[in-house]
Amino acid sequence: MRAIAWMGMTLLSSLFVAGTAGAQGAKPLKRCPADSVVSGTVCMDKYEASAWRVPDASGANKALVAKIQQGKATAADLTAGGAMQLGALMDDYAPCADGGQNCGDVYAVSLPARMPSANLTWFQARAACQNSRKRLPTNAEWQAAVADTPEGFAGDDGTTDCNTLVYGAALPTGSRSGCVSSDGAFDMVGNVYEWVADWVPRAMTCGDWSALGSLDHQCMAGAATTGEPGALVRGGSFQYGFADGPFAVGAIYGPSVFDDSVGFRCAR
Repeated sequence: MRAIAWMGMTLLSSLFVAGTAGAQGAKPLKRCPADSVVSGTVCMDKYEASAWRVPDASGANKALVAKIQQGKATAADLTAGGAMQLGALMDDYAPCADGGQNCGDVYAVSLPARMPSANLTWFQARAACQNSRKRLPTNAEWQAAVADTPEGFAGDDGTTDCNTLVYGAALPTGSRSGCVSSDGAFDMVGNVYEWVADWVPRAMTCGDWSALGSLDHQCMAGAATTGEPGALVRGGSFQYGFADGPFAVGAIYGPSVFDDSVGFRCAR
């Protein structure tokens, strides 16, 4: 019965993955656009995403959209085009709906020194990535890209360590210089949780990573039998301190949930 249950869970997860990178056995990449880093066969965004509403995207700002999609847009480019950042302080995505409808003018951008956009559902995050010709990374891709980012239980010195201070607040992207993976991706531990592509049965309780000697939280136990599935979030946030880390994972949120501690990053 365990084998059957596991096969069913694996099948469910595979049905709700937003995208995968290339064919199996693809060669590692050598170069990525300037807004991302090489992680195996994937270009992972260097920074947690900021979501921007770009006016007249098919007209006067067509060139700006092209820059965004090529990973070349700067904060100055966005400001010059009249783009407005969304989700840094509140749920201000409307008319981009919680289910991902009417989101055609919202674009995800990987920039340093910007507040990460949060307060958005999985569907809105997916749409913003897609509009930028990217996608949400799979759980496995995220796990590969986070390698060697410091654990939350290592502490938070308030200057260079990962932003894991309990009951703190999100900080501008890349502002913690020591919170970087071996691939060069910033803030994958702490700051804000990050939606990834995979869905699983929604969890009702938490376990641990004691087998790995890690204090990272693992909330993927006790599957709910009603309501939404669970959309995975990774890395922890500014709220969990020692429980944040490269193994931190949760399936307690349905994909229609939004919270000020949940953001995203994209991949190609």
